[in-house]
Amino acid sequence: MEIAAHLVDHVIPPVPVRQWVLSLPKRLRGFLHRDPALAGRVLRIFLEEVERALRRQCPDAGAKARAGAVAFPHRFGSSLHANYHFHAGVIDGLYEAEGEGVRFHEVAELSEEALLPVQERMRRRVLKAFVRWGLLEADARDEMLGWQHGGGFSLDASVRIAADDRDGLERLLRYCARPPLAAGHLQWVDARHEQLRYHLPKPMADGCAELILPALELLERLSAFIPPPRIHRHRYFGVLAPNAPLRPAVTALAYEQAEAGSGRATSSSACNGAEGATSDQPPPEEKPRRPAAYLWAMLLARIYELFPLVCPRCGGEMEIIAFITEAPTVRAILTCPSASRAKRRRSLLAAGRRSGKCSTKRPNWIRSIPYRSMNSTRA
Repeated sequence: MEIAAHLVDHVIPPVPVRQWVLSLPKRLRGFLHRDPALAGRVLRIFLEEVERALRRQCPDAGAKARAGAVAFPHRFGSSLHANYHFHAGVIDGLYEAEGEGVRFHEVAELSEEALLPVQERMRRRVLKAFVRWGLLEADARDEMLGWQHGGGFSLDASVRIAADDRDGLERLLRYCARPPLAAGHLQWVDARHEQLRYHLPKPMADGCAELILPALELLERLSAFIPPPRIHRHRYFGVLAPNAPLRPAVTALAYEQAEAGSGRATSSSACNGAEGATSDQPPPEEKPRRPAAYLWAMLLARIYELFPLVCPRCGGEMEIIAFITEAPTVRAILTCPSASRAKRRRSLLAAGRRSGKCSTKRPNWIRSIPYRSMNSTRA
C-alpha cells in the first residue's frame, strides 16, 4: 500500500503505464526460488526485451532513448502454491534527453501479434543463459525450444493505464505489490483451531474455490514465499533506475503532478471552509513530506476514500482515547452487547489506566494530520 502511494506520488510521471507479466516453465522456477542473483539476471533479460519492443514501436525516438519500469518478482501463485513470475509496471513509451529536460515518445499501439516475437526472443535468451550458467544441458534446451504454445513461457501485456488515471495506476501497483494471501479470505474451520479455510481469489482449473489446510501446512506454504534477506521486493529499470541520468528529470514530473493536485484540493477546501471570510495573513507553509513516509490514516483514506479520524455521525475530529494491548480487555470490549457497550468500555478503560496498560496521551502525529486537505494527498 505504501509502496504504491510512493510510486504514484514521487516516481512514475503522468504518462501511460502498461503491466507486463512473465511466467516461466516449472522446470526453471525452482532455480529462481533458490538463487536471487539468477532471478535478477532473468528479470534483466525480460526488461531488456520489453524495452526493445517499445523501441520498435517508437521509430522517432533516438538511439539513447530509454524505457522506465518498476518490476515486482512474485514467488507465489493465487492458490498459495510456489510460482516464481514477474510483474512489471512499464512506462508505455521512451524518454530521451532534450535540452535541459526530457522528451517522451508514447507507444501508439501494441497488438498481440507484436508480443509473439518478444516472447520467442525472451524464451531463447533465457534458455541459452541457463545453458551458459551450467543449469541446463544443451539437449534439454533444444527439447524445450521444441515445445508448443510458448514452451512454458507466457507473456501478457493487455492491461494499460491511461496517463490521467492516477487512481487506476495506484490500484495496479497495489496489485503488483500485494502479499501472498489476503487475511480476509482466511478463517478457522473448527473451534479447536486445527484447520483453516482459504477462499481462493479465483477458482483453480478443477473448479475448486477454497483450500482446507492444517495450520502447520499453511505455515509451511507461506514460509516458501519469504524472500531471502537483503533482497529488494521491487526493482527499478531504465530511466527510473537509481543512477539513471534522466531519473531526476523524469521523477520531477511525478512531483509536479502531485503538487498540482494538492494545490487544487487545498484551494477548494480553503474556499469551502472560509465561507466568504477574508484574511490578510498568508496560509502557513506545510512541511514537505518525506517521499517514503506516509501516515496510516492517509493510506486508508487513499484506498477507501474515507478518512478514519473523522466521525461519520457529526463530521468532527476523533481523538485517540487509549491504547489497549491486553487481549482479554480487547476481547471484552469487542464482544460486549451494544446496550451496555459504552458503560463497559469506560470501566475497562479506567481499569486499564490504573494498571498502566493503556495510554491516554494523544500522539503528536495525530495533531499534525491535515484533515481539511485530505484530498490533497491524492495524486
